[in-house]
Amino acid sequence: MCGIAGELRLDGDHPDLDGLRRMVARLARRGPDGDGLHVDGALALGHRRLAIIDLSDHSRQPMVDAESGLALVFNGTIYNYPQLRGELKARGHRFHSDGDTEVILRAYAEWGDACVERLHGAFAFALWDRVAGNLLLARDRLGIKPLYYSLDEARLRFASTPAALLAGGTVDTSIDPVGLHHHLTLHAVVPAPHTILAGVRKLAPATVMNIDTQARVRSRIYWRLRARRPARAMSEDEWATAIHDALCAAVRKRQMIADVKVGVLLSGGLDSSLLVALLAEQGVDDLMTFSVGFDDQPEERGDEFEYSDAVAEHYATRHHQFHIANAQVLARLPEAVDEMAEPMVSQDAIAFYLLAEQVARNVKVVQTGQGADEVFAGYYWYPRMHTDTAGSPLERFRRHYFDRDHDEYLEAVTAPYHGIDHAAFTVAARLTEPDADEFIDQVLRMDTTMLITDDPVKRVDNMTMAWGLEARVPFLDHELVELAATMPAGLKLASGGKHILKRIARGKLPDAVIDRRKGYFPMPALKYVRGEFLDFMRDVLDSRACRERGLFQRAYVDKLLAAPDRHLTRIQGSKLWHLALLEFWLKRHVDTAG
Repeated sequence: MCGIAGELRLDGDHPDLDGLRRMVARLARRGPDGDGLHVDGALALGHRRLAIIDLSDHSRQPMVDAESGLALVFNGTIYNYPQLRGELKARGHRFHSDGDTEVILRAYAEWGDACVERLHGAFAFALWDRVAGNLLLARDRLGIKPLYYSLDEARLRFASTPAALLAGGTVDTSIDPVGLHHHLTLHAVVPAPHTILAGVRKLAPATVMNIDTQARVRSRIYWRLRARRPARAMSEDEWATAIHDALCAAVRKRQMIADVKVGVLLSGGLDSSLLVALLAEQGVDDLMTFSVGFDDQPEERGDEFEYSDAVAEHYATRHHQFHIANAQVLARLPEAVDEMAEPMVSQDAIAFYLLAEQVARNVKVVQTGQGADEVFAGYYWYPRMHTDTAGSPLERFRRHYFDRDHDEYLEAVTAPYHGIDHAAFTVAARLTEPDADEFIDQVLRMDTTMLITDDPVKRVDNMTMAWGLEARVPFLDHELVELAATMPAGLKLASGGKHILKRIARGKLPDAVIDRRKGYFPMPALKYVRGEFLDFMRDVLDSRACRERGLFQRAYVDKLLAAPDRHLTRIQGSKLWHLALLEFWLKRHVDTAG
């Protein structure tokens, strides 16, 4: 895992190397093990390295093949790179390194941009073909690794984070009304290509974009998820075996494809606990696990240690447990927000940031359970949507998920940001795409391919990479996701959700872990807002900068400040925190840019 950046001039001028150096410097925390620049005419590439595979200088980036005129910067891990390497060697390609970076370079030389369809992993990369005068940008199927860009008549710039783009300068930082509507409606999810900023775009998952020096842009989607039942009906036993085997393969690849130690973030929930069980089942010993907890609030506990401790004891892991006081959470909040590529309102973003700080002192790679709830229907709102059959797919989804309906959105923001119900149009379009058998298949497919990308996946990547820690997500292995998408909905929704995973876990994990009520990474102080946390949010929203920015209607802000605990979203997020976090992110990223 790394940080990547670059610039392609479209006006015949030379790249701005000072700007690129600032961009690369802003990515230093994503890649603490080295940096590099490469300039070739209209193109300049920059890289920050986190050394995970082939720790030698042979895998330094940018990786350049002068003979073919190819140059590459890459962020991610290709789990099938040994197999691809063997295939490419059989086709006559010679290798000068032992890592996965050069495999992408040789794969492009062999198959062009169709090479992405052969890559199995999490990746974002930029590949320059000097002979063709073409820059290729690519992102993995499920958007596990980020890739942002800005494009105008003079140049294309790209980077792993918007903060790096802003460090380069000349980016339009005005608010994108489409991005704002999605942000305040879909739990801070802003689907590609939009972001909250008008001048920053992001490449969609499963997409390649080619741009040449004549400013001609071509994009294509190279993978789509089908959610149709297999031609031959399978029994529950057969499904359990198939999912178990696919998950074992995903976990094994993410444990073995590394030249450094790999641990597990153990929350105490079913998903991360099952990862520990499957690793033990495959003979992995001396496993390191990590858990974090926070102060309780009257309404909710701040840790799940009773469950994570039970799993760690059951499998005799080298367990590390961290408790972080509320005072430390508030004190460290600004630096966590600085590492957010986009505003992230989920209460566990700061939790992941503070946990990753501790974990990175012990390992450079961890496996984590993100994605299981979206792929296997673990959230409580899925059964509610399933049984609520009134109205269109959009209406069934909206009633149980949207943070604000359009009328409340118009009440929240000022007139310049009024307009159509953008989020509703997006969701309606995604829910009615072909190749999904049932409504719940449509929902889970949208969640897996769109909503998760800009919520838990982005959150985990940002907060771990802030400490040079690579997080791997086996539940989002695309082959496992493809298999699970074809499974009958009942095998997911039964047993209160994730039925098939609970069946696989039975006998491997304590029953208390399997049968417990669905938990969440707890951060009660950002959900039940009072005391110094309320004072902080009031200061942000009453500030001169917030008033002059003019995003929010004061009557709406005052209503939330008067009774924050009475204004929660349908999935139990604080509406006040949504506004305060967005304003605070803009203060930290936009007001100080340039």
